[in-house]
Amino acid sequence: MSLNGLFCMLFAILLFIPACSRTEEDQPHPIKQVPQIEEIKPEKPAKIKLKRDAKAGYSWEISGDNVDEIIKADQRLRKTLKSE
Repeated sequence: MSLNGLFCMLFAILLFIPACSRTEEDQPHPIKQVPQIEEIKPEKPAKIKLKRDAKAGYSWEISGDNVDEIIKADQRLRKTLKSE
């Protein structure tokens, strides 16, 4: 082996040793999830089933996730249908 070949082998070995000895601090950190983003859910609107009986009267069924929105929808229906 020539001196040049020996030098190339030592150089290659010196390059591979630091590459194999990475610690956890050197490795990139995974993306952290923000807890606020997970908790946000889109609001579903209140569903209203409006029914009309034979005497021209109205009744309705309201369903949904938000109680305040259901109460507001009920009040609007009562006010609107009462004035007619």
